[in-house]
Amino acid sequence: MPVKKKNPRTPIPPDPKPQFERLLKQQRRQWNRSIVIAAIVFLVICICFYFVGLLDGNRLADGVPSGIRLVSQMLPPDFSDGFNWIKPLFDTLAMSVAGTAIAIIFSLPLSLLAARNTTPHPLLFHLSRLILNGLRSIPELIMGIIFVAAVGFGALPGTLAVGFHSIGMVGKFFAEYIELVNPAPLEAARAAGANKAQVIYHGILPQVFPQFMDLTLYRWEYNFRASTIMGAVGAGGIGFELIGALRILQYREVSALLIVILLMVIVVDGFSNYLRKRLN
Repeated sequence: MPVKKKNPRTPIPPDPKPQFERLLKQQRRQWNRSIVIAAIVFLVICICFYFVGLLDGNRLADGVPSGIRLVSQMLPPDFSDGFNWIKPLFDTLAMSVAGTAIAIIFSLPLSLLAARNTTPHPLLFHLSRLILNGLRSIPELIMGIIFVAAVGFGALPGTLAVGFHSIGMVGKFFAEYIELVNPAPLEAARAAGANKAQVIYHGILPQVFPQFMDLTLYRWEYNFRASTIMGAVGAGGIGFELIGALRILQYREVSALLIVILLMVIVVDGFSNYLRKRLN
């Protein structure tokens, strides 16, 4: 007579309640931490508002009539000297294009040295990062003052200021794009016997080219706006005409120049968007 096997004991499922309570406590701790961080940020913002005068209601209220009076003095815009603004406008446009070209030419090799997956040596990595940080930390106007003192007045110091400041910004983003590439094409290129330059050309640049082009066009848009204020330090362009009109209190001419600058910014942004769509 065969021996009847006993059914194994059915395991008792664990009680999910302690695990749920643990997750709930963890979520509460994260929520409380987020509330504390938000409160600290809000406090810092309020302190900054106080120090810059945004909480001074009397001062803001007194500024409203002055602002209305200034706007009334700027109307109607005076375009009588408009033909003399054509060359400064072209100078501003040329400054933005040339400055952006300078930034791209120097940013590409610096970004390859500043990216962890392409730099040939840690010393070059830290040195290139230091150069990019240094160029990025100096505002365009300060660079404009330095280059005006070095090479004189005109569009040249404005171009150099816009270009060298852009090297720090563009190079930083280029390096980050390079570090985020998919490593599979790089490994495939190395397995096929490609050297380091060939790995960069065939494995990295095709992946980052769309991001590079987007950033280049965006930086050109920004550089055109930055070039308009280079005239404040004598670096030429339409900004020089704007500052000159402000100094002699020709507010109607100032409003006309602001309208011209606004229209040029719209044209540059539209052309940049057109190029971006065509390239993508």
